[in-house]
Order: sequence, then C-alpha cells, then structure tokens
Amino acid sequence: MKFNKCFRCGCFFSSDDDVCPNCVSKDEIDKNTLKNYLDNNDVPMSLDSLAFNSGVDLKNINRYMKSKEFADYKKAFVNDDFDNVKIKL
Repeated sequence: MKFNKCFRCGCFFSSDDDVCPNCVSKDEIDKNTLKNYLDNNDVPMSLDSLAFNSGVDLKNINRYMKSKEFADYKKAFVNDDFDNVKIKL
C-alpha cells in the first residue's frame, strides 16, 4: 500500500486507490451518473458541456476517462488528450 492524497477531498490515506475510504461512495455515484448520462444522451461537444450537463466535476471526468472502466465511452472521443478533447459527431 502507498500513502496517497485523496483526489476528491485532499486528505491523506494509506491505500492503492485514488480516493480515500470516505469518498469511495461519492466516486461511485459520480461514475454511475456519468455512465447514465453518456448512455442516454448524445455525446456533448466538449468536456465542459459534459461536466455541466451531467453534474460531474470536470477533474473527475478526466480521471474516469483514463480508467479501463470507461474504455468503451472513451471511443467517442477523437483523441486521448482529455485537456483538449474533440468529439466525433
């Protein structure tokens, strides 16, 4: 195990995860919200609009899109540079 800083709240914890045990449930809710939004809506024009319309913070969207869990959703994006993403229409 490593000593990490929680990506969501900033507290320090000992684990191999990105988020502390207190934030795991919040992270799962955001992941499910984002998946539901992407499943039920057209792919947005930008990550900013995705964040605004889904209600999921942009920094979390960037982190989720880099995970294997979102590999299928990531295919809708032209490149892997999630700072300047262009979306296939």
